Amino acid sequence: MLKKSNDEFYLSAIKLADIASQISTKYFRTNIDIENKLNHTPVTIADREIELALRNWIEIHYPNHNIMGEEYNDVINNDNNNSNYTWVIDPIDGTVAFSSGKPLFTTLIALLHGNSPVIGIIDQPVLNDRFVGISKYGAWLNGVKLKTSLVNNVEQARFNVTTPYMFKTEYEKQIFEKLQKHVLLTSFGGDAYSYGLLAAGHIDVILESDLGYYDIAALQVIIEESGGVFTNWQGEKINKDNFNQQVLATANRELHQQILSIINQ
Repeated sequence: MLKKSNDEFYLSAIKLADIASQISTKYFRTNIDIENKLNHTPVTIADREIELALRNWIEIHYPNHNIMGEEYNDVINNDNNNSNYTWVIDPIDGTVAFSSGKPLFTTLIALLHGNSPVIGIIDQPVLNDRFVGISKYGAWLNGVKLKTSLVNNVEQARFNVTTPYMFKTEYEKQIFEKLQKHVLLTSFGGDAYSYGLLAAGHIDVILESDLGYYDIAALQVIIEESGGVFTNWQGEKINKDNFNQQVLATANRELHQQILSIINQ
């Protein structure tokens, strides 16, 4: 069993996911305004309301903890409380999907100890899918233990990318196109939900770029605790301080090494 402090944090993370779920489902498939942020990504009232609600709950229950969020970090910067714990929030991961009525958006919640995640949640409230990972303990989908696939040959691998438009540089585009030629099939879409599917054994490889740390903190512990491997494109383990916007997630280490070999050809 978990230690008492971790039990408390786990229950708190679940509470945050419940709060987010109530807000996102309230706005899902309703007539809401869609705005473009300065970085040309969309944002809605749901994104903002969820993050503010989660920040408020954390500030009440853990006033000394750091908070990192996608929407308000520039104006509400409490990622500097000098605590060993940091909550990382992506209120709506997949705002394009959310705004299009597709039930593949998620809320991402992570708790870091130091600069690495110890709890991660991918919550999809419309499908009632909640992926949870706890460092050194395991990962589950709706209470069922997760295990990545046994596919360890790149030629049999199911490859997923949210969108090819996330590859901005010529180098990134070349790596994506090169990898596509080796895998069994390539699918698109899903945002963070796809990482839950990798943890559950339905996807074997995800290669992505142009991400923020709030996009991936919750995913890492879920993938790793399911038996997968989660690094940057250089094969280095990711943490809050070294993240370079690129992620390579695979079902197992053998497959991971094959993908890294293709990247470095």
